[in-house]
Amino acid sequence: MNKKEKIFNGEPTKVNKKFGTDYTDKEREELNKFYEEALTPIKEHEVVKGTVVSINDRDVIVNVGFKSDGLVPLSEFRGMPDLKVGDEIEVYVERQENSKGQLVLSRKKANLVSGWNKIQAALDNDKVIEGLVKRRTKGGLIVDIFGIESFLPGSQVDVKPIRDFDVFVGKKIEVKVVKINHTNDNVVVSHKILIEKDLEKQKGDILSNLEKGQILEGVIKNMTAFGVFIDLGGVDGLLHITDISWRRVNHPEEVLELGQKVKVVVIDFDESKRRISLGMKQLTSHPWESLPAAIETGAKVKGKIVNVADYGAFLELIPGVEGLIHISEMSWSQHLRNPQNFVKIGDEVEAVVLTIDREERKISLGIKQLTEDPWTKKDILDKYAVGTKNKGIIRGMAKFGVFIELEEGIDGLLHISDMSWTKKSKHPTEALKVGDELETVVLEVDAENRRLALGLKQLEENPWDTFEKVFEVGSVHKGTIIKKVDRGAVLELPYGVEGFVVKRNLIKIDGKEAEVGEILNFQVIDISKKEQKILLSHTTTFAAPKEKEKLKKKAAKKFTAPRNLISAGKSKLGDIEALASLKEQIKNSAAVDEKSAKKKIESSEKATKGKVADKKEGEEKE
Repeated sequence: MNKKEKIFNGEPTKVNKKFGTDYTDKEREELNKFYEEALTPIKEHEVVKGTVVSINDRDVIVNVGFKSDGLVPLSEFRGMPDLKVGDEIEVYVERQENSKGQLVLSRKKANLVSGWNKIQAALDNDKVIEGLVKRRTKGGLIVDIFGIESFLPGSQVDVKPIRDFDVFVGKKIEVKVVKINHTNDNVVVSHKILIEKDLEKQKGDILSNLEKGQILEGVIKNMTAFGVFIDLGGVDGLLHITDISWRRVNHPEEVLELGQKVKVVVIDFDESKRRISLGMKQLTSHPWESLPAAIETGAKVKGKIVNVADYGAFLELIPGVEGLIHISEMSWSQHLRNPQNFVKIGDEVEAVVLTIDREERKISLGIKQLTEDPWTKKDILDKYAVGTKNKGIIRGMAKFGVFIELEEGIDGLLHISDMSWTKKSKHPTEALKVGDELETVVLEVDAENRRLALGLKQLEENPWDTFEKVFEVGSVHKGTIIKKVDRGAVLELPYGVEGFVVKRNLIKIDGKEAEVGEILNFQVIDISKKEQKILLSHTTTFAAPKEKEKLKKKAAKKFTAPRNLISAGKSKLGDIEALASLKEQIKNSAAVDEKSAKKKIESSEKATKGKVADKKEGEEKE
């Protein structure tokens, strides 16, 4: 056997002369195998358990069962001031061997991986976990959970709005993981979920024991225009504005405050919808029960106006007892359209009780009854006797006429047919307007039904007495065609009066039909003072005498002009004055003609005498 050979397991092997390597290849192979089996297998980027074997100023040496110990920076153990040799910890394997052949470990990364795993498990298993609120941020709070910063939105802190988030900083809080975003390493948690879960249990307990008429204590948590929401200890109830007080409340904030503790009674509840209706006024007796017996029909009462509506005003007699003053009972005038023009909220008003129903708890009041009814005054029939003239204000209009208030409570109707002798308008607004002061004459009086019929045209003399003479049958006048209808045309004649021409009498001498706007001669065929109508013809102005007579008879026999077209003239006050002057001329026409004849006779006699004198003088000269 060669000196450089050794017997190993009964077989000669070559000996390596280097230090620590004087093993045969087979021995080395078996020793390596034995060594590897004695070591703990580890992989990079995994969390493993290890034991602290040494601590120095810079590092913590940890044995993880690997072929070499690992180093962890001491700065990563700031949260473990009591760390000592022998403690078992978790570390993260960053690299099995660095450039110096050392195992590189991280306590910080181990905590992150472990924390993420715990957070994921909490989400998967719907577990409640505890975290530390580190700081406030925009829109919520930052909570440390297992060393990982998570976001707690402000809306998820509590079931009620939070005004100051700073009170939570530095405190521990229980939360549930609601969302994990691994891409951005974001975690969203909620504390509100836990509160809601507890509230649901409380609601169930409260609703199961709830009864109508039950008196509870709660805290006002929200106020709206229609009512108040009250927290009854986990379940909310609505206290409607009408159930706050027996007296009128315009807004809950007039009598209640947020956060105020109040006693309420359960009026109604729906267990399936979890709705509870509450009342406060029901805890006290109704004010009607203390209403004095002296308040009865005919009694005078005083109170304050608490509300004004379109149809009237409400007068509070005592807190919780109101009476309605209907708009029709505010004034004897029939034209009070808006109660706000008469009373306003806060006014101290005296009224008369018209009706009272204590069972139905209703009172109707009146103000006008405090003054005398104008229609019952002794001198009313003399003051507004037929033929008297009075001034009044136009308060309203209808298609058939105008309502005029002569004094408060005394109204009269001016019918559209009594507005003008010559102008028959389709609507009063064509000539008058609301608010105008107008003088009229009383035509009829019905005191029993409180009615007056008034006239405007009766203030003037009927011009048709004059028209009868001006527009006598056969006379010819200039006229303007202002409107054409199916049966003919409407003319405007002198003095603002209108006339009517049937279609066949519109034919001109050239055979064409006259059109709107043309000014032509028209002959009067018929005139009716009673119906205030004038019938004319243009054709008869140039027809033969016999034909004229036929046309006149034919037209007069069949003439029935539309009421709304004839005599609907555009006459003005000047026309009426001109007619009055014309009437005087007609009255004096005979005298004028006689005077003219006398002048002509005198002139003729004078001329004859002159001729005789001249003839005598000539004869004498001869």
